[in-house]
Order: sequence, then structure tokens, then C-alpha cells
Amino acid sequence: MNNNALKVNPRDNVVIAIRQIVCGEDIVVDGVKLLNAAEDISASHKIALSDIKAGRVVIRYGEPIVQARDDIQKGQWVHVHNTQPIERN
Repeated sequence: MNNNALKVNPRDNVVIAIRQIVCGEDIVVDGVKLLNAAEDISASHKIALSDIKAGRVVIRYGEPIVQARDDIQKGQWVHVHNTQPIERN
């Protein structure tokens, strides 16, 4: 199985597309199918590995980078349309 995504850190809840991915395509990391793409995703964009509830953080490179503005479903594109800066209290 050819890889089409990259997971950098075991803590990450997203993977990075390494090429254009079409809706329904298997997401493959290190030769293992992890899930199916829920929509078309451009190269270098993030894909949710699991459901991420609104307000929860998105973790990439083992670090929180943004938080979900809306509920994000497993396999969906994670980008500015459904995330926001992390709210600090």
C-alpha cells in the first residue's frame, strides 16, 4: 500500500496529506490504512484521524496548534474553515 499521508508524532490527531486525496480514498500512513477521506483534500493539508469536538485542540507535531471551531468528523479536512486560534483563559 502506498503512503499518501504523514503522521509526525504518536500524539497527533491529524495526518498531513502528501498528495491530493479524493473523497472515499484510503488514508495510508507507514503502509497501514487508517481511515477513508470524508472529502477531497489537497496536498499538505490536515485530515482528522478521529472525531474532534468543537473546542478541542488539534494536535500536529505532538503540539496543540489550533482548536476546532466546529465538530470535525474523522476523515474530514482540518483547516481555517473549521478551526480557530486556541482560546487562552
